[in-house]
Amino acid sequence: MADTKREIERKYESDDSGLPDMTGVGGVAAVLDKGLVDLDATYYDTADERLAADSLTLRRRTGGSDAGWHLKFPVAPGVRDEIRAPLSDTVPEEIAALVRSRVRDAELIPLVRLRSARDVRHLIDAEGTLLAEASLDTVTAERLTGKRRAAQWTEIEVELADGGDPALLDRLEKRLRRSGVRPAAAPSKLARALELTGGSRRRRRRGEAGPRPPVTAGDHVLAYLRAQRDTLVELDPAVRRGLPDSVHRMRVATRRARSALRTFGTLLDRTVTDPVGAELAWLAGELGIDRDQEVLADRLTTALEALPPALVTGPVPARLAAWAEARHSGAHAHLTGVLDSRRYLTLLDTLDALLTDPPLRKAAGKKPEKALTKAVRKDEKKLTAVVEHALELPPGEERDLALHEARKKAKRTRYAAEAVTEALGTPARSLTRSMKSLTTLLGDHQDSVMARRTLRELAAVAGAAGESTFTYGLLYGREEARAAATEAELSRRWTEIASGATG
Repeated sequence: MADTKREIERKYESDDSGLPDMTGVGGVAAVLDKGLVDLDATYYDTADERLAADSLTLRRRTGGSDAGWHLKFPVAPGVRDEIRAPLSDTVPEEIAALVRSRVRDAELIPLVRLRSARDVRHLIDAEGTLLAEASLDTVTAERLTGKRRAAQWTEIEVELADGGDPALLDRLEKRLRRSGVRPAAAPSKLARALELTGGSRRRRRRGEAGPRPPVTAGDHVLAYLRAQRDTLVELDPAVRRGLPDSVHRMRVATRRARSALRTFGTLLDRTVTDPVGAELAWLAGELGIDRDQEVLADRLTTALEALPPALVTGPVPARLAAWAEARHSGAHAHLTGVLDSRRYLTLLDTLDALLTDPPLRKAAGKKPEKALTKAVRKDEKKLTAVVEHALELPPGEERDLALHEARKKAKRTRYAAEAVTEALGTPARSLTRSMKSLTTLLGDHQDSVMARRTLRELAAVAGAAGESTFTYGLLYGREEARAAATEAELSRRWTEIASGATG
């Protein structure tokens, strides 16, 4: 099984003069010589270097204390998450899955071999606790494809110990700079090896337009769609790993892309984009299975914990926890299968193709102000009709359904405003804020509807088992009161929005 380690390190260029003495810097009481270690790493990528283009590294390494497969994701400058798997002859499936959104049907091949003679030092404090590891690496790089060129260099690497204070790296860097050591120009050994042995292609993602800023109405829409496509690809590994909020963010990107295709149908040929939108709707629905379950479980658990103990009768906490865990486990397993499916990978390819050769209509070439404003105003008018109809209905199931429809229309309007913010400026930002407050209220109302439905189901199961249903009824009543308060606030807020008081 793969595990994860957060790696915080800095790399420096060295002239073979060795490691400077770092005793006394930032609490370093002693520097221990840990000897020489020989490392042999083969880096894998597609032939067109898709992983390198996104600053990912995948290697099979022997030697040292962590031999095995290592996949590194950039988190911030000098910070990476390293996913590790045991040594094997082929890329482990749990590692291959994490790069599938980038690799797709391409083959992962050995690209570069790096052999390093590592002179290791441990920097410890007065109690003998490891603060950081510094090493002087003599590296030999060999390109394994094409002309098989080779290169050599020496570099210094300083890695913070687990749980260490990142400020220590700043202090150590001052010492290194005073010794004539410079920060490395390349962010990783692989990046430097690719450059020195023939030049990395550093390909753009398929569909990437390049550095030209958006000018026309179509340019702005395509830039927004491109950002959502990139978010889908980048969040795929996080969703597979079950990282917090990753499913929600990926679902939002899916909805944003779909909304843009529908809202700006006068700019993009809908005979081409409607089938793409349908597939995005499918993906959003699949992502929602896990996300909706997560939100609902958190809402019910929080409400239960807020009750005085005397009002909790029967094994309600245990039943709720078992329900939440069973639903979450099944949902995540299902979602992982979706991300491995041919349908999902085809959708990513389709988005790439759409961005590479966009089906632009004549209006896409116009200046953005008029064309984009007209599209957003159209969404606003649809929202107004739906919200006002919902608020005219009496409380009940029909009103709940109408408010849920209003929520979807409000989200679409919000995403439309977001998409044109760069082009339209303050009006778009103001509309985005208004729609955000509206969707928050409508979202809370829909969550209450779902919570009440779940409480009825749980109460029925508990009653059939001979358990008390008092607490479920109490929670249900509180959700009813919360929904009524939300509807009242929604009516007030909508009056403000309709009158133009959107600040």
